[in-house]
Amino acid sequence: MTQPLLIEHHDGTDWVTLNRPDSLNALDPSLIDALNTYFQGLQRNRDTRVVVLKGAGANFCAGLDLKHAMARRGGQTEPPGVTESLDSQRRIADIVMLMRRCPQPIIALVQGAAAGGGFALALAADIRIAAKDARMNCAFIKLGLGGCDIGTSYFLPRLVGVSVASELILTGRFIHADRALAVGLVSEVVEAGDLDAAANPYIDAMMTASPVGLRLSKECLNMSVDAGSIEAVIAMEDRNQVLCSRSEDFQEGIRAFLAKRKPVYIRR
Repeated sequence: MTQPLLIEHHDGTDWVTLNRPDSLNALDPSLIDALNTYFQGLQRNRDTRVVVLKGAGANFCAGLDLKHAMARRGGQTEPPGVTESLDSQRRIADIVMLMRRCPQPIIALVQGAAAGGGFALALAADIRIAAKDARMNCAFIKLGLGGCDIGTSYFLPRLVGVSVASELILTGRFIHADRALAVGLVSEVVEAGDLDAAANPYIDAMMTASPVGLRLSKECLNMSVDAGSIEAVIAMEDRNQVLCSRSEDFQEGIRAFLAKRKPVYIRR
């Protein structure tokens, strides 16, 4: 049986591929479980410093596998109960929360469709690089649901502002790569075949950071987005800088900077 999630580790980076290309990498229970298990396991993982999330084939992720969901219901005329529905809903939402909690920066490579839950996965990443054919939308409202789902109403206003977020959430219309770049939703747009290569400069730059410094930077960014005051942000930054300055990696970083070479950090 084909694995729904492929994980390849190279020099501190996990290349994680949604592997259901025949279904546009739609989220079925096996893929949902695999994503939850993977991101849960990153919390204490010191070997993986950066994560690249991508989709096999021509699309990133078309969202929930509706055909599979309808087939599971079979001839049921009554919808599932509230408890069962909430459990299913939360299993998908857990993925994006785990993505934000894991200490490793996540780069999403988006080609083709990133719809509904697939769009939510891209939004939960730290950096997004899009192929020229990328198209992303909050598909939920087109299905008779509310437009806010799986963290989209949290991430979108913070990334593109309330006006554009409202447009996308309330209409379900697609945002294409060129406009996504213009509004700051993605960092750059490249040919579909160049997505992997486009991620490499970001990975290389992050690998020159100390492991603890990189982890604490993601944590600080997460907390600063929702901080109640500049004082709270400064307190977090001060704590992190003092912690980093007491590590052996700081000494190596200074030596490498002065010698104009790449730092060599001890993995921990």
